[in-house]
Amino acid sequence: METKQPSKAIPLLLTLAVIITDQLSKAWIVANIAENTVGFRFFGDFLAIVHVRNTAIAFSMGVGFPTLVKLMGFIFLPIILLIGVSVLYFSKKVELTRLQRWTLALFLGGGVGNLIDRIFRSFRVVDFISVKVYGFLGFERWPTWNIADASLVVSGILIALTILWTPTKKKELNDV
Repeated sequence: METKQPSKAIPLLLTLAVIITDQLSKAWIVANIAENTVGFRFFGDFLAIVHVRNTAIAFSMGVGFPTLVKLMGFIFLPIILLIGVSVLYFSKKVELTRLQRWTLALFLGGGVGNLIDRIFRSFRVVDFISVKVYGFLGFERWPTWNIADASLVVSGILIALTILWTPTKKKELNDV
């Protein structure tokens, strides 16, 4: 009896959930907290919900780049990367584990979430989660982030771990 394989499309529900959650949270921030202000603080000063816009990429790298460079590096290059990951995701030639497929779905959600901001908010990604890190790596507060950013970081760590620790099929003696 043949066992039914789970659909490759099911993890894409996670992609959709990340995009929707990311965009709804950003829309709420834009509607309720003035830009460059703190809306709420929790646990003293440990966690703050703020409204800032990042016109670059991680840690504000590229903030002073010309518009053409930003267009190429922050929109076209990510589109190509997202297409590449999508092709890999659906490829019949690449054998992905279930965890790798869910991880790539998480990555796609985060990538699309921030890409939507870059395209529809004039390269200005809405960031709103600010965490105090008490001098860790020289930061008093970690650079402000959003749900899409968290998805990208978690998926990057998970994909690296699955690549490092996924057993590979051993070659048979005849192949040596």
